[in-house]
Amino acid sequence: MSALALDFPAIEAARRRLDGVAHRTPVLTSATADALSGARLYFKCENFQRMGAFKFRGAYNAVARLDPAHRAAGVVTYSSGNHAQAIALACRLLGSRAVIVMPRDAPRGKLAATRGYGGEVVLYDRYGEDREAIGQRLAAERGLTLIPPYDHPDIMAGQGTAACELIEQAGPLDVLLAPLGGGGLLSGSAVAAGALCPGCAVIGVEPAAGDDGRRSLRAGRIVHIETPETIADGAQTQHLGRHTFPVIQAHVPAIVTASDAQLVAAMAFCAERMKIVVEPTGALGVAAAFGGELDIRGKRVGIILSGGNIDLERYAALLAGIPREGALLRPAGAGEA
Repeated sequence: MSALALDFPAIEAARRRLDGVAHRTPVLTSATADALSGARLYFKCENFQRMGAFKFRGAYNAVARLDPAHRAAGVVTYSSGNHAQAIALACRLLGSRAVIVMPRDAPRGKLAATRGYGGEVVLYDRYGEDREAIGQRLAAERGLTLIPPYDHPDIMAGQGTAACELIEQAGPLDVLLAPLGGGGLLSGSAVAAGALCPGCAVIGVEPAAGDDGRRSLRAGRIVHIETPETIADGAQTQHLGRHTFPVIQAHVPAIVTASDAQLVAAMAFCAERMKIVVEPTGALGVAAAFGGELDIRGKRVGIILSGGNIDLERYAALLAGIPREGALLRPAGAGEA
């Protein structure tokens, strides 16, 4: 490892571990999306990954890296849902046990899937309790290895494999848009793109209600916030990690945001035009491509659709309230003189 927590050889090693285990997810294109954005867009469909999200990549890599004794003792983590499912599935595949600290208001489907993969779920109040402290306590009490959802070099390395595949499948990119919660996917994507496509600007996209990443990049230090109230439950983080932030600071030129309304519109576009289900957090990059904050006209742009895990009732309710003409989606530069 270099002075940073992640380098490209670690991502290459993660790819070897994941070979034949993780899905090589497809990259889709859309003529309508290109027309709306003024760019050539390439959608990396991690909603088709095992357990429905990119999180499987990092979780499997991290559990596979444990020595036999620690793997036998078991793993504990905390997550709003996708990392929870990923750790539970990875542990099942690798013969370990998983204890998952999840918020009481996590989507029902994510709770059910985590239990279905064999994980033991410990519930907490995301607005009143500290999940990291709970995870550390359980690790000490039960002799478990704590694998956090993003702030871990092996997690970051695994997540970076999605960007490697995207660049291989789509060719050189000018811009890569990656959802941002705690920074595992963004940091891994930035290191991968920096090695494979040095001219590519890797941009993080986070919920407007939880812009701690953008504030941190501007301040030059990790900024802590209260748990944001946003439909993007996979990005309801309070701060970037001590491992992820320096990588982002070194390799990511900008972080932009998307409102909940923009996320719903992006989800609707994916359903109606591309015939795929994307969860709110997974739609962050789509919302940024259509939202006008970035000028991507004439560029080749990769977008990581990070996941598709959402309760169908909630999904239907969110989409039912948007304007049918898609007024929330507008081409980059719209409204300029």
